[in-house]
Amino acid sequence: MRIGGIDPGALPAEEVLVLPRGEEQIVFRARGLADMDEFDKLCPEPKPPVRLTKAGKEPNEEDANWRSAMLAHGRRRVAYMVVKSLEPSEIEWDTVAPDNPKTWTNYTEDLRNAGFSQVEINRIVQLVWEANCLDEAKLEQARQVFLRGHQPASDASSGPSTEPESTPSGEPASDSASGPQE
Repeated sequence: MRIGGIDPGALPAEEVLVLPRGEEQIVFRARGLADMDEFDKLCPEPKPPVRLTKAGKEPNEEDANWRSAMLAHGRRRVAYMVVKSLEPSEIEWDTVAPDNPKTWTNYTEDLRNAGFSQVEINRIVQLVWEANCLDEAKLEQARQVFLRGHQPASDASSGPSTEPESTPSGEPASDSASGPQE
């Protein structure tokens, strides 16, 4: 698929967060997820139990166990987004196994144990949201780029496009280019 001659899949979709650590920096990269199909396959949404009423069978959405399971499912969904979106960062997790849904919610604990403050963890999670959301700031930036139009490509050289009249030795450039004169 192409839109206006552009392949949307070829555009970079990565957000970056750089956290200072003395003279070093820790770089987090987050990529937006195309869909949640993998999550839905690995972690299907819990179904409420059925209760029998005068009208027949109906889901019991007041069931405490189902509500608890839904809360855990929601937490696991957010954790999946964090772990999967941060894959470009090449994080070597301590207790999170990207292929094991039961471990995904450990991402906060792993980050905390690695020395990140709660404020830094919040920024990391915010980075994940930025990568997965299309906000007004991104739309406005895209509009401004579009309205400016395509900028002409610059020449390969960043130097002057005209020949100088003289070289540092003081000889005319056209004469010095042909070699020494006799």
